[in-house]
Amino acid sequence: MKNTHRLILFLLLSLAPGFLFAQEAGLTAVAEQVTQVTADSGNTAWMLTATVLVLFMTLPGLALFYGGLVRAQNVLSVLMHCFAIACLASVMWVLCLYTMSFSGGGAWLGDFQQFGLKGVTTADLSGDVPESVFIMFQMTFAIITPGLIVGAFVERMKFSAILLFTALWLVLVYAPVTHWVWGGGWLQGRGVIDLAGGIVVHATAGISALLLAYFVGPREGFPKKLHIPHSPGMVMIGASMLWVGWFGFNAGSQLAANESAGMTMLVTHISAAVASLTWMMIEWNKTGKPGLVGIVTGMVAGLASITPASGNVGPLGAVLIGLMAGSICYFACGFVKGKLKIDDTLDVFAVHGVGGIMGTIMVAVFGTAAFGGTGVDDMVGQLGIQLFALAVVIAWSAVATAIIVFVCKKTTGLRVDREVEHTGLDLAEHGETAYHFE
Repeated sequence: MKNTHRLILFLLLSLAPGFLFAQEAGLTAVAEQVTQVTADSGNTAWMLTATVLVLFMTLPGLALFYGGLVRAQNVLSVLMHCFAIACLASVMWVLCLYTMSFSGGGAWLGDFQQFGLKGVTTADLSGDVPESVFIMFQMTFAIITPGLIVGAFVERMKFSAILLFTALWLVLVYAPVTHWVWGGGWLQGRGVIDLAGGIVVHATAGISALLLAYFVGPREGFPKKLHIPHSPGMVMIGASMLWVGWFGFNAGSQLAANESAGMTMLVTHISAAVASLTWMMIEWNKTGKPGLVGIVTGMVAGLASITPASGNVGPLGAVLIGLMAGSICYFACGFVKGKLKIDDTLDVFAVHGVGGIMGTIMVAVFGTAAFGGTGVDDMVGQLGIQLFALAVVIAWSAVATAIIVFVCKKTTGLRVDREVEHTGLDLAEHGETAYHFE
């Protein structure tokens, strides 16, 4: 009997390590299963929708908005510019721009580990959404930003120069600034606030547009002879698409379908509506006529201005930003053309540049609790951060734009011949016309 007890005890002692190991392995597997992060279906669905909305802003929104503002013989050229830039930026984003912007933790630029989206699979996540969705969402920002610059040189710049300028600008300006502010770079580390692109999109595009318009030179007869928009109806349709798409632009930048995205959408809409009415009332008082082109331009100014602040301000802040956007951007248009004598044809700097810069500054004020905002506890300190970031990005954009213009002049040339400019770019540059009158 004693021998039997000893045998049983020996067997138990022999099996114990294996049992304990199996238990430990099982617990480890359970722990790994619990801690494994999976994509949130709700957030993913919203980000897919937001991505579509932002692309909708460029194609067809921005294309129609700009296309209606030019003369009839140039409308196809503007549509072509927007469409070609969308395609070019998409390919470049896959090849190098995404990894330059978001790969790695360097202070100045990405680490190129995801060149050509190397290693990106369906299992990879960015937060709690698939990385492929995040890549696509950010791609739409890279599409619309150089698209905005188109408005500065319409009716007079060579198509080959536009493609070269866009490619170099995306590499030298957009990707580095995106990394600085959104990709874990040095400005993000300093605490700069820019939810959806007051600095990354509007300040860079606005400053570059102003300089490019200066280097290309004014249209024939400027400033005494200004060409009226050939289709205000098209302008309104395009602007309405911009308004709808901008909800993806701003609310989508919260990267989640949550309370913050809801407030971001609300303040975006408020700012656009207030800026539209403000612009309309100023124009009505000044000219005696409330114009359709004016009211929709005010809307775009309100959207551009609220963009960097939309994640931090409340309804009151949105109203105040809308009032400032509708008034300041209105007078900025006259200042650029009348005082600076720069033919920024479709007011890219006055609307997007001035609006984005203003919103980037005012988030430090209206993002405080006193104005119903959140995320800003030290107004003076945050204001210093915002101003410093703007100064650096504006200077970088200006210098890089000057260099790119020099390269374009030495290779493709910048401007079409005077005869082509007079007859229109549609037929001369693209061999097609928008309208056939028989």
